[in-house]
Amino acid sequence: MNPQIDIGHSLSDGVRQALDISLRGADELLPQDEWVRKLQRAESTGQPLRIKLGLDPTAPDIHIGHTVVLNKMRQLQDLGHQVIFLIGDFTTLIGDPSGRNSTRPPLTREQIEVNAQTYYRQASLVLDPARTEIRYNSEWSDPLGARGMIQLAAKYTVARMMERDDFTKRFKAGQSISVHEFLYPLMQGYDSVALKSDLELGGTDQKFNLLVGRHLQQEYGQEPQCILTMPLLEGLDGVEKMSKSKNNYIGISEAPNTMFAKVLSISDDLMWKWFTLLSFRSLQEIAALKAQVDAGRNPKDAKVMLAKEITARFHSAQAADAAEQDFVNRSRGGVPDEIPEVQLAGAPLGIAHLLKQAGLAASTSEGNRLIDGGGVRVDSSVVSDKGLKLEAGSYVVQVGKRKFARVVLGA
Repeated sequence: MNPQIDIGHSLSDGVRQALDISLRGADELLPQDEWVRKLQRAESTGQPLRIKLGLDPTAPDIHIGHTVVLNKMRQLQDLGHQVIFLIGDFTTLIGDPSGRNSTRPPLTREQIEVNAQTYYRQASLVLDPARTEIRYNSEWSDPLGARGMIQLAAKYTVARMMERDDFTKRFKAGQSISVHEFLYPLMQGYDSVALKSDLELGGTDQKFNLLVGRHLQQEYGQEPQCILTMPLLEGLDGVEKMSKSKNNYIGISEAPNTMFAKVLSISDDLMWKWFTLLSFRSLQEIAALKAQVDAGRNPKDAKVMLAKEITARFHSAQAADAAEQDFVNRSRGGVPDEIPEVQLAGAPLGIAHLLKQAGLAASTSEGNRLIDGGGVRVDSSVVSDKGLKLEAGSYVVQVGKRKFARVVLGA
């Protein structure tokens, strides 16, 4: 985090500030001396730099792990540079093989269009939409055609492509690599040519693709872009990167109460990395807060600040305040003001079956495990009898700290 590299020459206050902002939380900034020269040129000419981030709409929603690079875009946007939010509607048809050990099945055009509809709306919760250039890479990729694709492919060698870590591992393991997968880094790199990008952002897993963009810009006679990679954010478990498939994520469209409570569930150690990557507080503020915690202040105070900031960003300050109060109520054994109502039939109904049918447990066996662990309450009373059957009526059913449902059970 925050690599410290000797610049070797004097910088203006504005360039130094821009460099510090660029490096905050970054994994790598390459090449740093070229980025400094770009910043100096922008300062002397008043011409903003073009900063690109591409996201493939492979799912309908963005989680806060995606906002690590969006936050960096917003910081650079606030310095006056032109940010380009690129929706990879063409590259999604290929499927990004980054970090994968098998061929990734491409999505259909219909799936891509559905997912893309929500991407920019959600990204606008971080970026300033009035100062954001929105592009779709089908604009220049579709017109290439077969002839253009062959000419593009001639500008990169198979040997260079096989330097990519995931391709090398799959080849050595005798696993399938389809020819179309080689097209993905080429097309992502061509995006940088089409947009005349000065800087491209991405996660650490995108480094190879970003470097392809530099190479292709040189092939097309352009000044090559710099690349800035950001760490992949660990999810709620503090181990795996945030992912919907790992169920350790916070979706930016989740309800404020859920979002607030999920942030509070992370470990005290992980909290500080989240502060660096997700908070808009200055590093000085964060360091002062950490010093207070190290001196004895309750770390939960800091975590509440982080939870309220994140919740307010994607909802409102009022929603964040309400979410905090809701969390306090729950921690005291209270019931949230708004909980989903579920209509069920079949009374008398066994408690494990009720949990499954109400969507509070994935299966009756999971329901029984939750009961064994003391994690199920009916009308605030802990359920200890797996043989409990509920008669017709209305019940507030709670699983763990965050799952509630008002179950109206009929005969």
